[in-house]
Order: sequence, then C-alpha cells, then structure tokens
Amino acid sequence: MSDPAATPRAEPAPPGVMVIFGAHGDLTKRKLFPALYYLARDGLLDPRFTLLGVDHVDSDTDAYRAYLDETMAEFLGDALSADRWAALRERVHYLRGDFLQDESFRELAQRLAEITDVEEIPDDYLFYMATPPRFFGEIALRLGQAGLAREADGRWRRLVVEKPFGSDLQSARALNATLHEAFDESQIYRIDHYLGKETVQNILMYRLANSTVEPIWNHRYIDHVQITVAETVGVENRAGYYEHAGALRDMVPNHLLALLSIVAMEPANALDGEAIRDEQAKVLNSVRPLEPEEVLTQAVRGQYGPGHLADGTPVPGYREEPGVAPDSNTETYVAMKLMIDSWRWACVPFYLRTGKRMRGRYTEIAVQFKHAPNMMFKDSLVRRANIPPNVLILRIQPDEGIGMCFNAKVPNPMPQLSQVEMDFNYADYFGQAPTTGYETLIYDCLCGDPTLFKRADVIEAGWSLVEPVLDVWRALPPRNFPNYPAGGWGPQEAERLVHADGRGWRKCAHAKKR
Repeated sequence: MSDPAATPRAEPAPPGVMVIFGAHGDLTKRKLFPALYYLARDGLLDPRFTLLGVDHVDSDTDAYRAYLDETMAEFLGDALSADRWAALRERVHYLRGDFLQDESFRELAQRLAEITDVEEIPDDYLFYMATPPRFFGEIALRLGQAGLAREADGRWRRLVVEKPFGSDLQSARALNATLHEAFDESQIYRIDHYLGKETVQNILMYRLANSTVEPIWNHRYIDHVQITVAETVGVENRAGYYEHAGALRDMVPNHLLALLSIVAMEPANALDGEAIRDEQAKVLNSVRPLEPEEVLTQAVRGQYGPGHLADGTPVPGYREEPGVAPDSNTETYVAMKLMIDSWRWACVPFYLRTGKRMRGRYTEIAVQFKHAPNMMFKDSLVRRANIPPNVLILRIQPDEGIGMCFNAKVPNPMPQLSQVEMDFNYADYFGQAPTTGYETLIYDCLCGDPTLFKRADVIEAGWSLVEPVLDVWRALPPRNFPNYPAGGWGPQEAERLVHADGRGWRKCAHAKKR
C-alpha cells in the first residue's frame, strides 16, 4: 500500500494577478479568500501572486485589508496563521469601480499595469466574476473594450464565471454569445464548485484505474443509479434569488447533471480537459429528453412545509421564510428519472433528486448492481425475500469516501446471508485538511487546466434537458404545495416515481452513523 505522505506535491501556480469583481461579496469572503489562504499555506501560490479586488464599495487598499482581517478570522478561526495570512495580505489591493461604467475598466487597466510593473510580475490576468449574474455579460464586454481580454506575446487572460449560468436555454445561449464577443471559449472557465470535490474527481480514477470496476460499469451489471443532493438548510437569506430560480434551475442543470456526466461518460483518450469534456458532452447529448406527457410521471416537484429537523428543532415552511411570497409555488425539491440512449447504459434509469430541509445533509451517488440469482441461497436469507443487491456508494459530502454494500455469511452454524458494508473514508486514509471546495478550481484556473470546468456546449446541453420540465411546470402550477414536511425525505410523489419501477430511494445510512 502506498504512503499518502509520499505523494508528489503539485508545483505552485504561475504568478499573475487575480481580479475579483464583487470583492465585498459573500462568496469572496466565505469561499474565495479562505481558498486562496489554503493554497498559499500549502505552497501552491507563487510568492509573487497578487490580487486586486474590485467593487462599488467606497474603500481603499488599507481599509480592504483590514476588512479581510475580520472576515478571515471569522471564517477560518483557529486554522488561520497570522504569519501566513500577513504574507498573502500584503499582496492584496483594492479598486473602487462600477461594473457598468467604461471608465472603471479603463482605471482597472491602468491599475493592473501599475501593479505588474511595481511587483515585477507577468501581466497575466485571471478575472473572477463573484457578482450577481446580471453583471456577467456586462463585465465581459467591458473587459474586451478595455483591451483586457486580448492575449498576445504569450500572455494569458482568463475569465471565471460563477453559476447560475442562465435561467433557461435561451438565456444560457445569449450569455454564451455575449461572452464570446470578448473572450475565446478557451479563455472561459465556467465554475461548478461540486467538481472541486475530491470524490467527484476520484470517480474517474476509481472507474478507470481499477480493472475490477470498469468491466462491470454498464447495463449488463448495473440495475440503476441514484444521485442525491440533500440539504438540511432552508432558503436562508437567498429568497430574492431562490423565488425566481427554484430547485430545478438552481441544482439540476449544473450540479446534478455534472455528476451524471462524470458517472456515465465513456473513457477519454487522455486525462486532458478537452478530451474529458468531449465525453461529458456526448453523455448529455445522449440523455433522452422528456416529452411533455413524460414530465407528468418522470419529474416530481415539492415544497417543504413546517416541520422539525432531525434533532427536533421546529422550523417554518418555505412560505413562512423571510422574503418568500405567502402563496409561492417555487419548488424546493426535485426528483427526475432520466434514461441514456447508449450501448453502455441501455435500460438503466438514472434517478436524480435534490431538496432543501431534508432529513440529512449529504451528497452521494449510489450505483446499484443487479440482483444475484436466489435459488442457491433461498433458505439462507436473513429476513429478506431476495438476495440484497450490491450497492456502490460514492460519497461527496459531508464525509468524502467510497462504500460498498455486499453480502456475507452470518457467523452461525446455519448458512445465513446478511448485507454488510465496506467503507473507505478520505480523512481516515489521507488525513483531513480544511478546505472550501474552491482550492482545486482556483489552482486549475491559474494553471490553465479546463478539465473541471464547463464548456458552452455542455452548459447548453444541460439546459436542453431541463427546458421541457420548465415548460410543463410553468403551464401547470402545482396544486398541493407544500407537500412534504421540513425534516422529511421529500414528497410522496417522489417515492411513487421509483416505486413504479419496483425500486426505492436509498436512505443514507452513513449520515446516521457519523
């Protein structure tokens, strides 16, 4: 067995300037700066790496650094080393600017030229849009007009776009077209923080580097796949966004379909960004779009009402949350059944579900294999009518790891079978380091590795699959909201979705144990 401590370390990302639009925003203070700190702590940022925050807040560099001192202490706590933070802090600058004013981008170009000259670093720029989505296209166009998108003489310019990437197929296409007016597709990094999770990346490694796995990764051995993203939190302070988005737009075109594409893709011919994204696009283009009548039976929406968390704490329903309309028909839960028309996945259903105020917080992919024949063991089963199927569980959060449920003999003179679980946990084997989920993604942006980022065609393919559901749900408002209590497993219609196929949703066993 290899020694985790002996694993070769990655080289520091090349020097350059990272520009964060939305420097005072929630994402920046909660995720981006903690991630940058961890990268610097681990030696993955060049000592000359520099950051420029841009926002409309009336501030300057000294005041912004003082603001960051407070936010870093709040979000990192004991993980924050004063000395290590001081080294990164000194390379942080601030520029007050309006995202919709051309003059602000001329000032940005001048400030960047000054920073690269004084700091003696290459004029390579990473632009990160940590802003509301209405600014994405505007910022990209103004960067282009200011000459900040042009690559020449070996210098690079990269643009990071956060989700939501559009609100439907039409708006996603329009945004892509706008971004392409200023930036080439190779310069655009559409970020999905789920793809920064170690287990998500490990799915490919587990599948393709183990000769016991890939030969059975197909319809001959796999019965179905379940992808679950369950949250215990409610809408929190996001009602302004969530009322217009809902669970379907918020989670399915990006997170859930990204997980599906990684699980179902064909092996790429290289561990290369374009090759892997080509295969992901092929998967999404092979998913059978739902016809309008199929939406009624193969897609389920729900909204949580008042209920109790697992610890007994009472919580309000969605319609009682601050900022939510008292008659809101916004869904907080979605379940779908999708089929992939390919030789590998013929007749294998993929069940997707996501919801707020669920019984537990976890994200996992459960791959259930087909039942073994019963005849030999018909008298050896413990309280079961059939031999339990083997299930492979790829856990993404909160406890990243891999589990396998299989059958074993009960210690007893009688030949009896019972299901047991074998469990691998990343923290137990490799150690647990603080992480935000953004470290790998920011590092890859700085290094120019697009593997974990979404291409325009992948984005549009995802929205194409969601569009028929959006159309039907717009035409037929729900009549029974709220239809599941907070702290439950979702609406009964979701149970009927899988029961109609003779299956059931997996209840997350590891969430109860840990």
